[in-house]
Order: sequence, then C-alpha cells, then structure tokens
Amino acid sequence: MKRVLVVDDAMFMRRIITDTLKKDNYNVVGEASNGVQAVELYKELNPNIVLMDITMPEMDGIEAVRNIIEYDKNANIIMCTAMGQDSMVKESVIAGAKDFIVKPFKTEDILNKVSKFT
Repeated sequence: MKRVLVVDDAMFMRRIITDTLKKDNYNVVGEASNGVQAVELYKELNPNIVLMDITMPEMDGIEAVRNIIEYDKNANIIMCTAMGQDSMVKESVIAGAKDFIVKPFKTEDILNKVSKFT
C-alpha cells in the first residue's frame, strides 16, 4: 500500500484529500500544515508520495520541495495549487515536483495524479 503525506495549511483541504485517498485504499501516513513540518515528516515517515500545497506559512511548498529533493532526489511530490499560480507551478517543477493539481479539484483528479506513482 502506497504511503502518502498530505501537506496544506487549511485543515479542511487536508481532510478532503485524506478522505479521498483513504477511500481509494491509500495509506495517509501523516499531515502537515506548513513546509517545515512537511520536511520533518518526510524524513521521519518516508512516504512514497507527497501532496504539497504551495502557499503556506513558515516555509512555502516550493522551499519544502527543494529541501525534500535535497534529502531524497527520487521523492514523488505533487503540488496542489490555486488558479493563477502558473509561475509558482513552474518554479515547483524546477525545484523537483513531479506533477501538480489545480484547486478546486475533483476527487478523481487527485486519484488520477496519485495513481501515476503507484
């Protein structure tokens, strides 16, 4: 079973993503509300996939991607971005993210993206 880390500063968004993944038999091993927690949890939990928000307090998703990729160059990180953040998405991909999902998304969008890494 694939292990997933969900990172978003909005609790309701983490809940939606987590519930969606669990219903499709993914193992959500952790949740983080900022980039600092994301990097710490990645190192601690060693997930197969990370769903990462871009805009967060303390450390944004792009910086968190850089830190995770520095630790594990093979990390599978999917960015979750709001409409109109195209330049940030490009920066995330340059930093090492493998894919992205644009909010608001449908549950099948999440599952389609995550299934690429399973």
